Amino acid sequence: MDTFLQQLINGLTLGCVYAVVALGYTMVYGIIQLINFAHGEVVMIGAMVAFSVITALAGSGVPPLMIVLLGVLAAIPACALVGYTVERVAYRPLRTAPRLAPLITAIGISIVLQHLALLIWGRNFISFPQIFPTQTYQLSDSANSATITNVQIIIMVLSVAMMAGLLLLVYKTRIGIAMRATSQNPQIAGLMGININSVISFTFVIGAGLGAMAGVMVGTYYGIAHYQMGFLLGLKAFSAAVLGGIGNLGGAVLGGILIGLIEAFGAGYMGDVTNVCFLDQWLPGFSGMCEANANGSLFGSNYKDVYAFIVLIMVLVFRPSGLLGERVGDRA
Repeated sequence: MDTFLQQLINGLTLGCVYAVVALGYTMVYGIIQLINFAHGEVVMIGAMVAFSVITALAGSGVPPLMIVLLGVLAAIPACALVGYTVERVAYRPLRTAPRLAPLITAIGISIVLQHLALLIWGRNFISFPQIFPTQTYQLSDSANSATITNVQIIIMVLSVAMMAGLLLLVYKTRIGIAMRATSQNPQIAGLMGININSVISFTFVIGAGLGAMAGVMVGTYYGIAHYQMGFLLGLKAFSAAVLGGIGNLGGAVLGGILIGLIEAFGAGYMGDVTNVCFLDQWLPGFSGMCEANANGSLFGSNYKDVYAFIVLIMVLVFRPSGLLGERVGDRA
């Protein structure tokens, strides 16, 4: 039970991060039917910018909370600028182009941003300074009790706050109404006086701002950042958006949480499920595999990154519209 609870906490923490990143994918897709494959790199830039600011201020006498806040305040506008620039320069001229053109452009922008980060921050993994001491809380009195850290609590609370704030923005404000109108029919929205270009740019900026926060959370949680960290993170978040139903905000949140849980429980239990030495008790054919495998498990926690993509393939095969049923369009 303690193992289950521990994997549940780990999965919810990861799932919250994936959900925040997935919102960036689904917002852009919902409004212009474009899969912005460069969004993962925007998350990476957020982590890198925050790392630079936090490192520069660490040990300067500035209070730790203020240091983290300044890192976040630097990351958000930096990512928002990147998001706006990418939309303005790379995607806007291709809105009416064949669907393959913006898809290739998105991949190209992703590579460009990776190499830009490589030039600025180098190719080595960089460590986040330990600004706050990590506090670990036991959830019961048993020796093997599940634990939760203050960083995990902060990540989950911030993620829920950002998701709620985004939903309020989209459903309770005038700009949110304009975003929804543009996603339904850009031509009619334009005839109604909505500045389509501004609304689309605003969507990219909001998505990039969420990505910046996700980047800071990932860097703080794992304690490291790297110029290629956005690639795998972005693919998992994209899988989450597809799983939930890309174009649907609630679906992105649901998909992110599910992907996080699948990854955590897969890492925690898949090794036991695929333990060939255990299976050898009933199926003698596994004896040779048991002897050849050091720990007896075919799929251990080192395969945790695979599970999200297995889920993505299964969803695309059996339910391409996602769990919440938004139609997958025919544009890139």
